[in-house]
Amino acid sequence: MADEVTTIPPRRGGTLGGFLAKAAGILVLLALAALLILWVVQRYVAARLSPDPTTIASASLEGLREQNRLSAFAARYVAVVTSRQTQMGLSTEKTLIMPGMVRYEVDLGKLTQRDVRWDAAHRQLLVKLPGLEIDGPQVDLAAIREYGSGGLLSHITDADQRLETANRKAGQAELLHQARDAMPMKLARDATRHAIERSFAMPLRAAGIDASVRVSFADEPVSNDERWDVSRSLEEVTANAR
Repeated sequence: MADEVTTIPPRRGGTLGGFLAKAAGILVLLALAALLILWVVQRYVAARLSPDPTTIASASLEGLREQNRLSAFAARYVAVVTSRQTQMGLSTEKTLIMPGMVRYEVDLGKLTQRDVRWDAAHRQLLVKLPGLEIDGPQVDLAAIREYGSGGLLSHITDADQRLETANRKAGQAELLHQARDAMPMKLARDATRHAIERSFAMPLRAAGIDASVRVSFADEPVSNDERWDVSRSLEEVTANAR
């Protein structure tokens, strides 16, 4: 019987190992690419879905401007004035008690994007309102009381009419003087400040933004901790976004 020769094929373990190594490298690259794509998508979605405080503040500003005027505080005052007239050696006088209502208002139509600033470092929205305006006084005519000494002069001249005119003019001036006193002006500013702060803060909270709102008035003295120079107005933010 002839000898049978069997040829044993060479082992190819080295080639298979190289293939597996290349496949593993490709898988790693694909995984890294997938992670990169996921990161980009997450950043894009976050940029689209995350609320922007300046956008929300701009919407709140437009809503306030549409209200035109805000009256968050009113007060009732009473003026007591006396006028005296002397003529031909005779004299007479009258005292007037005049109650009246005064409203403190802010013209929201004067608010612009320059008056609303976002301080990103302190996460604070800064709003500067126009100065307070006084509407009135609205005199309560039914509650006016007059007291006079009468006398001969009031019968032979028009002294009564002159005294009444002078008292009414002085009474209205006195009501305004009381309304402009430091204490009612502070109360009016505080009431207006709280109303505006709520108007801006509520939409920010609803959007999940942790931020505070600080309101000041254009006719108030600037405090030492004022940060208007380091914050950006909505006008500046909008201009940079274009």
